[in-house]
Amino acid sequence: MDVTRLWWVRHGPTHEKTMVGWRDVPADLSDTATLARLNAHLPADALLVSSDLIRAVATADALAKGRQRLPHHPGLRELHFGDWDGQTWDAVANTHPELSFAYWDDPGDHRPPNGESWNDAAARINAATDALIAAHQGRDLILVAHFGAILTQVQRALGSTAAEVFAHRIDNLSITRIDHGPQGWQLGLINHLP
Repeated sequence: MDVTRLWWVRHGPTHEKTMVGWRDVPADLSDTATLARLNAHLPADALLVSSDLIRAVATADALAKGRQRLPHHPGLRELHFGDWDGQTWDAVANTHPELSFAYWDDPGDHRPPNGESWNDAAARINAATDALIAAHQGRDLILVAHFGAILTQVQRALGSTAAEVFAHRIDNLSITRIDHGPQGWQLGLINHLP
């Protein structure tokens, strides 16, 4: 069994001041110097896949230079914030004080109204990741996704709790590399900014 290297890239910034989950908002990709450094750091022969949300698709388009694109994958979407999507953190805390605190402080089975829990999101993203690994074993895969999606995979690689994994930053246009092979999950880089 060969090692599959997963190069997780967080999409470009949205400049939103509200919660952004499945709401489709564009990324600002005007920082061409950062995109060029990112592109140079990623393997040239890697397969490229993104979430189907426009901010991830556009970021992947900016990194496509000669790389084979795979179909956009809805399983790589951000956490689904349901009714909280598009609201400020303060508004959510005012309308759902106990639930919003529990959602972030004790992530797991707490879910926003009409959204998904951390555990639901992790199961969705794990399944998408496993399917991509099975289909492209031993390859380099660039996965352009989101803060929450990447953190679910860091949690998986570290074997940590969801609360522990929230201590990690995942900046826009950063790389988090996780390898999967005979030895299981191996965490390389977290939040690397080339």
